[in-house]
Amino acid sequence: MKTERHVVLVEPEIHWNTGNIGRTCLAAGAKLHLIEPLGFSLSSREVKRAGLDYWPKVKLQVWKSYGHFERHLSPKEDEVVVLTKSGEKDFWSIPKPQRLFLIFGSETRGLPQEIMTRYRLSTYYIPISSDIRSLNLSTAVGIALYESLRHGAPAHAWHPAAVDRKV
Repeated sequence: MKTERHVVLVEPEIHWNTGNIGRTCLAAGAKLHLIEPLGFSLSSREVKRAGLDYWPKVKLQVWKSYGHFERHLSPKEDEVVVLTKSGEKDFWSIPKPQRLFLIFGSETRGLPQEIMTRYRLSTYYIPISSDIRSLNLSTAVGIALYESLRHGAPAHAWHPAAVDRKV
């Protein structure tokens, strides 16, 4: 069975973070979900520049609200991981079910309280020092996404054996 990963950005504000996250999702085989309102236009050149020529290949879904997203995809409680600096568990203990939704808040406001309350038992953090307030969103997504794939990682297309098959 194929591992299914979903990165969910709730009300992202910064276009280049979203472009970088889209590129990371494409590399990891994950789907990117954006919950409106967005702090930028998806047609902006900054999003496209950060996503490079990969942006059109990103598996992207934009949702009018978190409720619309949740009603359509129906994530189960054990398929949800909420990443926040105030999380209860460290990111190394992220569960690794077949289907997993990694949920992140906006760069300046974080996640709405209703999402935090609903998934209070599914909150995780990435350790940081007291010298900073938070990690960059695209960095946090990359760390959590690849940790969630650690025991069932996708094939590496640039591994010598894979490159030899392409010749």
